[in-house]
This record gives sequence, C-alpha cells and structure tokens, in this order.
Amino acid sequence: MASLVLTGDTSGQVTISAPAVAGTNTLTLQAATATNAVNTLATAVASTSGTSIDFTGLPSWIKRITVMLSGASLSGTSDFLIQIGAGSVTSSGYVSTCNNGAGTNTSTTSGFRITVSSGAADVAYGIAIISTLGSNIWTQSGLISGGSAMRSSAGGLTLGGTLDRVRITTVNGTDTFDAGTINILYEG
Repeated sequence: MASLVLTGDTSGQVTISAPAVAGTNTLTLQAATATNAVNTLATAVASTSGTSIDFTGLPSWIKRITVMLSGASLSGTSDFLIQIGAGSVTSSGYVSTCNNGAGTNTSTTSGFRITVSSGAADVAYGIAIISTLGSNIWTQSGLISGGSAMRSSAGGLTLGGTLDRVRITTVNGTDTFDAGTINILYEG
C-alpha cells in the first residue's frame, strides 16, 4: 500500500494511504480559506438553568446540524423549540409540526417544535436534524422520547442569510431548563 505523509511546519503529520483494493478513490478538499472538518462536535451545555441555550459563531460551510438532548427537562409544561438564525435568531416564518405519538399534531411558526404535550416531569432524549437544500433553505426532522411517548417533528425555514446560530428554547419562552445536557454536531 502506498502512503503519502505530510509533516506540519511546527508539529504533527497527516498520513494519506491508498486502500488495498483495486479502484480509484477521490477526496476533494475545500478551498484554502475553508475549514475541512467534516464533523464538529460543539461543547455540551448543561441544560439546568435559563430559558434558552445558544450555539453561535457557527461556520458558513455547515450543511447539517444535529441537535442532541440527553435527559433534558423543563420547569413547566412548555415544549422544546429550536430556532436558527443568520446574524440574529429568527423567531417567525417557520413551517413546523410535531406529533406527540398519540395522534395529537401541533404546528407553530416561531421555530422547529420538537416536543408536544410535555409534562413538567418529562425528560427528553433524542435528536433533531436540520439540513440545508442550498440557498439558505433549511429543513428539520426529529425524534424525541419523553414521558411515555415518542415525538416526531418536521419543518422548514428559508433564512435571509447564511446560518450562524442555533437556539434551543421553549415554546412559551418562560419555562426554564432544569436537568440534562444539550449539544450540537455540525457537518460540512
């Protein structure tokens, strides 16, 4: 197997090895000004206080964001809501519907609603995936387990600019986070 080793100016190295099977493989690198990270895990945030959790300063090359909830809970009966933005958080114009697993659908235009009919004792586990179609058009789908039901959600939004932030908040805007962890994984 042939290998190419690139040594850094100050430290470290990258080794590129051809596979031991016949055929041709192509890896296209992004422009020199872009970051070539394919998957980037942000820093997890304890969802134990406040009414929202923001991930800001996100790079312009993002094509997909996975929002992950582990044991996340709210102080009241409001539901979880994800909002995205370009320069500031967008709080209107969404097309979003969530099903509580028992036949109740709830729609909203203020964000991607990822839970519905939650109780204060419910603890949320799951993911919501936000992907771009290009031209600042974003779609969302998710599965969140909480209480005794599996919530499914889907939606869409066209941003007025390049996405650079994600907010996890509540539908009513006043219930506070009181347990768990929330994080995002973004991909180029």
